[in-house]
Amino acid sequence: MRGFFGVGAVGISKAMNAGAIFRTAHAFGASFVFTVAAVYARDRGGLADTSDTPASVPFYAFSDLDSMLLPAGCSLVGVELAENAVELPSFRHPKQAAYLLGPERGSLAPELMARCDHVIKIPTQFCVNVSVAAALVMYDRVQSMGRFAPRPVAAGGPIEAPPEHVAGGPRFRQAAAFRATPPDHESA
Repeated sequence: MRGFFGVGAVGISKAMNAGAIFRTAHAFGASFVFTVAAVYARDRGGLADTSDTPASVPFYAFSDLDSMLLPAGCSLVGVELAENAVELPSFRHPKQAAYLLGPERGSLAPELMARCDHVIKIPTQFCVNVSVAAALVMYDRVQSMGRFAPRPVAAGGPIEAPPEHVAGGPRFRQAAAFRATPPDHESA
């Protein structure tokens, strides 16, 4: 799968929820994890994060929204059960994304949602636990962007193998600039 993604939460107050998000992010191959204006103690979060994600994946603790920095080209994707949000099964994940979830007993603030490039929602009747929501978003990203065999029509596992990856030759953006000129073999 090409691209990268990170997962974080704003205003999270329960270290176990942050630890569960980080552990799941690590399992799904996240490139980084982060918090914004959060109360997170690594030793408490480690009770849920048994993989010790911050030892293997970059962890950023931003003190507030203004200090939050993302890699160049990274889209900020808010996860919120909001009326105008795109339902997760219909969302095309950006190749480079940072998913931001809200606090346990609250929502993403309007100014934060305005800063997001996309806002998505999980089609549920009410909010689920923040770490469960993070897991669902990451699973959907992997499922929709990964290379898996097609689902069978009947119940059960795949009956076809995933399509074989075919690597082509190099692709040049400016073909003429990269073409080698033949050496001059003339002798003087």
